[in-house]
Formats: sequence, structure tokens, C-alpha cells
Amino acid sequence: MNRSRIGYSVTGGALAILFLFPLLWSGWASVRTGSGFGLENYDRLFTSDNGVRPQHVLNSLVVSVLTVGGTLFVATLGGYAFGRFKFPGRDVLFLVTLAILMVPYATILIALYVLLGWIGLEDSLVGLSLVLVMFQLPFSIFMMRNSFEAVPRELEESAQMDGCASVGTLVRIMLPAVKPGLITVGLFAFLTSWSEFFAPLILLNSTDKFTTTLAVVNMRTASHGSIDYAALEAGVVFMAVPCLILFAFMQRSYVRGFTSGAIKG
Repeated sequence: MNRSRIGYSVTGGALAILFLFPLLWSGWASVRTGSGFGLENYDRLFTSDNGVRPQHVLNSLVVSVLTVGGTLFVATLGGYAFGRFKFPGRDVLFLVTLAILMVPYATILIALYVLLGWIGLEDSLVGLSLVLVMFQLPFSIFMMRNSFEAVPRELEESAQMDGCASVGTLVRIMLPAVKPGLITVGLFAFLTSWSEFFAPLILLNSTDKFTTTLAVVNMRTASHGSIDYAALEAGVVFMAVPCLILFAFMQRSYVRGFTSGAIKG
């Protein structure tokens, strides 16, 4: 093994330890008790008066599913339009879409809260999902545009010669070809919406509509307002498990989608 490979291995191992250490620490702290190790922290997480309830998990699932569905729908159509059609102002509109990434989303949450109130979606999971979809669109449209551009135009031209319209070409030819990009966008949208804290904190008022992140942060003991850190660590592990499972099953398509999305742009 030459020195360059040794350097890559050492650097990769160091980065892996750096990124895995917080998760491993949370897992260790979540099972540590005063008398040793056990699952008491998880029991308090789900049984205490202000702990996590099945309704909170269901709320997070609803928000995540709506966010993923909305993001995939809009980003697919937007990426297809930017990547395969030419129209006046296309490049300028695309640059404006990317420029939204430079705006800290926290600075516009209050305005979005007021807007949701005007349209009757304040304190609702649907309204929260729409906001999260909006935050995901610049990156997702960028990924899907590059994924569509990586598909050979001969496939699209052959479908059109066989009589397929633009919608038929998109559904039958293009979507299967950009499947890694779709998985990447969908997985990224799920990971972000599942773990999002600040937007639900601002946009949700009713405790029965809290997401799991809000319920976990709300874990406090009844005496003197002190925080039950062990139960919080259990909540962190509980929140991380679905993300780890999804990533383990979809990591190949996830990496392939990022690679195809980085080829052009």
C-alpha cells in the first residue's frame, strides 16, 4: 500500500470517527442508568407526562410523507422543464431559484406564519409540509435538472417519434432513467423533514400536532424545570433509527443520484 492510499485511509477513518462519535455517544448515554445499563431512559421517554406519544410519531410521518411527495412532484416537473425545454428567461429563473438557497429560512418563518394564517393553514401539518417543501425545492430542482440533463436525448426523441407527448415521455422514459435522482431528492426531503425542529416550533401551537422533535425537546422533569438528558439521548436515538434504516437500504441510489447530479450544472 503506497503512502497516498495510507493517507486516504487514515483521513477517511478519522472523518468516520468524527461523524460517528456523537451518534455512538448518544446511543451509549441512552442506555446508561444510575445502576448500570438498561432501557429505563426509553421507558421514561414514552411514558412520562410530557414524553413522546404515538400521535407525535404519526404527525412526523404525515409531515414527512407530504413533504417528500410534494417535493418530488414539483421538483420533477421543474427539473424536467429546466433540463429539457428552452423558453425565454429559463437561465435567469433557474439562477433565481438557486439564489433562494442563500436566504436563511429562519428569517422568513414569521412571514410564512402570517401567510399561512391568511390562507387558513396556520397550526396545521399541511401548512408545515408546504413550508418544508418550499425549503427543499431549490436544491431538489437543481438535482433533478442535472439528472434529466444526464439522460441521452436520443431516448426522448425516440419516444416522441413513437407518438409520446411530453407527459408520456416523462412518465414512461425519463422517470425510470432518473430513478437515482428521485431517490436522492426523496431521501434528502425525508431526512430533513423528519428531523426539522425550528419550523415546527414556530408554525405549530397545539400540543396534539407536535412532531416527534418537539416532543423530544419538551422532555423535562416536573421538578425545578431541569432537563432529563438521559431521556433526551434516548429520543435522539429513536429519531435517528428510521433515518439510518432508510439510508442503509438506499445508499447506493443516494450516492449514484448525487454523482449524476454533480456531472452537470
